[in-house]
Amino acid sequence: MNIKKSILLRVRLAFLAIVIFAGAIMYQIFHIQWMEGDKWQKMAEEITMSYQEVKATRGNIYSDNGSLLATSLPFYKVAFDPTIADEQLFNENIDSLSLMLSKSFGQSSTYYKQKITSARQKGKQYIFLSNDLIGYQKKKEMETWPIFRDGRLGGGVIFTKTDKRFRPFSNLAFRTIGFLNENDYGAGLEYSFNKYLAGTNGKALFQKISGSSWRPINDGSEIRPKDGFDIQTTIDINLQDVSESALLSHLMQHNADMGCVVVMEVKTGEIKAISNLKKLSNGKYGEVYNYAVGSHGLREPGSTFKLASYMALLEEKNIQLTDSIETGNGELKFYKEKVRDHKPGGYGKISILDAFEKSSNIAIAKLIDETFRENPQRFLDYLKTMGLTQPLGFQMVGEGKPNIPPIKQWSGITLPWMAYGYGLELTPLHTLTLFNAVANNGKMIRPLLVKSIKKTDKEINTFKTSVISNQICSKETLDKLKIMLEGVVQNGTASNINNAEYKIAGKTGTAQSLKDGRYVRQYYTSFAGYFPADNPKYSAIVVMDNPKGYQQYGSDVAAPVFKEIADKIYALDLNMHEEYQLAEKPETGIFPVVQAGNRNDLSSMLNYLGVSNHSDEQELEWVRASIHNNSIKWEPNNQHQQGLVPDVRGMTLRDALFLLENTGLKVVVKGEKGRVSKQSQYPGSRALKGSTIKLEIG
Repeated sequence: MNIKKSILLRVRLAFLAIVIFAGAIMYQIFHIQWMEGDKWQKMAEEITMSYQEVKATRGNIYSDNGSLLATSLPFYKVAFDPTIADEQLFNENIDSLSLMLSKSFGQSSTYYKQKITSARQKGKQYIFLSNDLIGYQKKKEMETWPIFRDGRLGGGVIFTKTDKRFRPFSNLAFRTIGFLNENDYGAGLEYSFNKYLAGTNGKALFQKISGSSWRPINDGSEIRPKDGFDIQTTIDINLQDVSESALLSHLMQHNADMGCVVVMEVKTGEIKAISNLKKLSNGKYGEVYNYAVGSHGLREPGSTFKLASYMALLEEKNIQLTDSIETGNGELKFYKEKVRDHKPGGYGKISILDAFEKSSNIAIAKLIDETFRENPQRFLDYLKTMGLTQPLGFQMVGEGKPNIPPIKQWSGITLPWMAYGYGLELTPLHTLTLFNAVANNGKMIRPLLVKSIKKTDKEINTFKTSVISNQICSKETLDKLKIMLEGVVQNGTASNINNAEYKIAGKTGTAQSLKDGRYVRQYYTSFAGYFPADNPKYSAIVVMDNPKGYQQYGSDVAAPVFKEIADKIYALDLNMHEEYQLAEKPETGIFPVVQAGNRNDLSSMLNYLGVSNHSDEQELEWVRASIHNNSIKWEPNNQHQQGLVPDVRGMTLRDALFLLENTGLKVVVKGEKGRVSKQSQYPGSRALKGSTIKLEIG
């Protein structure tokens, strides 16, 4: 009995304890809910709310003529507060709104109606209607929809803006324009000028809602972002397109690993085009690195460096271009190593000018070694004077620094090897800057890529042409170097790109590639120069690495790319053209003024006047007149059929326009009456579609 009572007592005590504990819980719930409800509600809101950054709109990047290279386009996410609209507005328009949402975002109208209605009944103040981003025009359209047309305060529609970077010219100048990722790492102008482009972010209060999403709370405390500044570059869209197309075409032709092109305006140093293309794993070419400027573009330049070597030589010694140098049978031993010339059997005894034009390694190695062997620092001092030992101070982050070993690391072969471009490393841009200085009468200009920082049309900052060296060498040396550079194209290793329309001056380069400390049979080819040689306006460098096939030298690989780019630039730039005068007219007398045109028209006129006319070919359509005894003989004038610029001198304007426009040329006319007396593009030169030709009537 005692045991039974003891058990009952324990059960009752346990039950009583449970009742007391449950009561305490109920009291605590009541106390929190009713006595401290406001306090905890406020704390909950504070936990789910925070101030977050509001991104500023990034500035634009423009070309030299104001064309957009990169811009930020606004896109929007569509959210909705279904509790805002009053009962009548909501009920009368929910069906129409659901139908429009269905047509735009793909779900059924029933889906949207149920989603919105359910959220309204539950008092949800923020729902996303779609995860898709919409453009600005779609946003403007949606603002006219039922309910939405009453705006944020009356209808509850919420458009959350986000910016996306857009390139109107797609991949044109891709690496130069560059990028910036979420971690503020990037390349090109986007990275180098980020402090201007980025603007200043703002702040606003956001509340966390379901699905880890955040909605803005417009409580008046937000700080508006300040949009970024715009930058205007020196890039010419047309020249950039011309350069990229030519480079890509020749890279594919030679199956090369990499190539780059830089085109610079001689007087200003403005870079008008810069392209870098590398062969990707899929076999296509793309811009993944700026080899023209960056440290990964540092390479042994090869024979283009001979310009610097001859400049130092001519400054140090009174050498004439007609002086001779013995190059022997094509091999010369320096200590245990041999210097070789490209030509089997060698060049023998040749002039200094011939040695440069033919790119003799032996000649320059001997001359530099003999002149500077006892004082190699003197040679380095000349390189310093030429601006080749220090970075250019270029406007983009990551510029490669010239790699020229200090004299204490030199061996006996360092100086002669360096003379023809081995044992040191330069970027293509650095090499081009030297050639540009020669074209600019000795004044070395710092390459310029960005001209100004702007806010709308107001310039905040400008970057003007700056001088690295006012005179890199004497006038006497400069005059000799210009003759040598022109000679390379007229008579030497680049004679394959010589033409009659304008003169090119430059130097080819071919260097064996260094792999794992050993030179292998892979070649780094280049051509650097300027044009027109007698009045330089543009300088350029072309580099192609490891071309395959039987053509592996700078003259065969890089020089033709230079020529193609120069031809197209020449065709596009009327100011570079020399006008070609009308040829001597046929003798007068019994003959009318008949010079050139459509044969049927001209023959009909002459037959009417009783003037004899004939030709050796009966099918000629376009002809030029010549005197033959007492008659006119028709000569062929059909260059346009071969893709060449037709000779329209002596034609009527109507005939000239017909021929030129059907050849794909744009015509600019000066004068009103008479026949064509001058044309700016040389007859018989390659017709470049879209280029401009200037005609003078008189």
